[in-house]
Amino acid sequence: MNDVPHILTPGQTCWQIARADRLACIIDAADYFRYAKSAMLRARKRIVLIGWDFDTRIKFEPQEKTLDGPDRLGKFLSWLPKQRPDLDIYLLKWNVGAFAAIGRGMTPIFVANWLTDRRLHFEMDGAHPIGSAHHQKIIVIDDQLAFCGGIDMTVDRWDTSDHRDDNAYRTAPNGRRYGPWHDATTAVDGAAAKAIGELARARWKAATGQELAPVDEIAGETPWPAGLEPTMRSVDVGIARTLPELADRAEVREIEALYLAAIAGATRSLYIESQYLASRTLAEAIAARLREPDGPEIVLVLPRHADGWLEQLAMDGARRRLLHLLWKADTEQRLGVYYPVTADGAPIYVHAKVLVVDDRLLRVGSSNLNNRSMGFDTECDLAVEVTPATPDGEVLRETILGIRRRLLCEHLDTDPAKFDATLAETSSLVRTVEALRGEGRTLIRFEPETVADEDSPLAESELMDPERTPARLWDSLFPRGIRRPGPTR
Repeated sequence: MNDVPHILTPGQTCWQIARADRLACIIDAADYFRYAKSAMLRARKRIVLIGWDFDTRIKFEPQEKTLDGPDRLGKFLSWLPKQRPDLDIYLLKWNVGAFAAIGRGMTPIFVANWLTDRRLHFEMDGAHPIGSAHHQKIIVIDDQLAFCGGIDMTVDRWDTSDHRDDNAYRTAPNGRRYGPWHDATTAVDGAAAKAIGELARARWKAATGQELAPVDEIAGETPWPAGLEPTMRSVDVGIARTLPELADRAEVREIEALYLAAIAGATRSLYIESQYLASRTLAEAIAARLREPDGPEIVLVLPRHADGWLEQLAMDGARRRLLHLLWKADTEQRLGVYYPVTADGAPIYVHAKVLVVDDRLLRVGSSNLNNRSMGFDTECDLAVEVTPATPDGEVLRETILGIRRRLLCEHLDTDPAKFDATLAETSSLVRTVEALRGEGRTLIRFEPETVADEDSPLAESELMDPERTPARLWDSLFPRGIRRPGPTR
């Protein structure tokens, strides 16, 4: 253990490492929406919400309202400042996502209807290259608590971890039913929350030109959500970013470096959940480990298809090529790639972005295994690593394995004791998954015939999934002498 290089290195694989007094891993949006509202009810000075998308019509608790205030996001954010005379709320949404919102029925007039308080600040973020997305999903409350991960506060996200086929609460505001959805995020407090607050203020300034001061220390109870049990206590948290190049900013590729270091550092197993498998750089790094005679086992959990016909052409096509790369490299039979299904066999959409390396590193964030997440979109991931200097390292190792167990038990519809017993018997993560796969809610293995008809001319397309702002695109849109677009003001 002492000879194993650290994965988290500030300035390389992460922006900084900051202590969290508490960290909670939150699985699926039913819990996240409830805990986020509970925390916001405890805010006193400032709430900053940053997202790829927000839909003001969604409900926090569609099954049963248990928390104070309106249940719909927009009405709640309009109501809350009236109850807290010193509270300001800042909501920052990716500007291109506004067109998708209009397509879903959330018109600009509807948005304007809840902007009724001067302390509710709503901005569209256009400080990105053409074609790039602001993909971070962050909430910061009083610089004391932060949520950071993969869950957007928008339509089609809410679901419970049993992913029941007959869950009538999976209904969009316009009455449309949507399918089962798996996701993950984190909550942190302490210095880690303060650091994410700094990141959020930088995003706000880049988008608006307005500088927000840090929130002064607030005495008394913190906004940690009622009922949220910490997964870890007193842990150092690495904060890793992807930031695309702008006219006045160099690109930041900490997340790509973190993935590569994590893949290289695994000794026994890699467990990955991702919306996409489209980054050839990362796939080749995984393939290199599979070719090693004593390399790690690798389990990938992906959705059956990308969401939307155009994404399916581009991302499913890229996945087909990269799966064949991995299958060819898997000479020692240490790879398992799966998609989850419900009890009735309906595919569960995987939107979670999770990485577990052995029992030594947990990463949860907004980035996927695609090119955009490595250098073109705006991303933020959190990671916890066990090192020789980590206090109570053995306890933390068990906790990291417990999160992996929790996720796999959800997908395989099994209990932790049975999972542990099977793992002890097989001494193999892949063989454990294979032994526990069965009827009903389970994991289905990707095979070559599964993706046989998914080749596409858009696969690995630089236009659809670029690693960075394509130079040819810049040159065609902005001839020499014309300044590339930077942050809007």
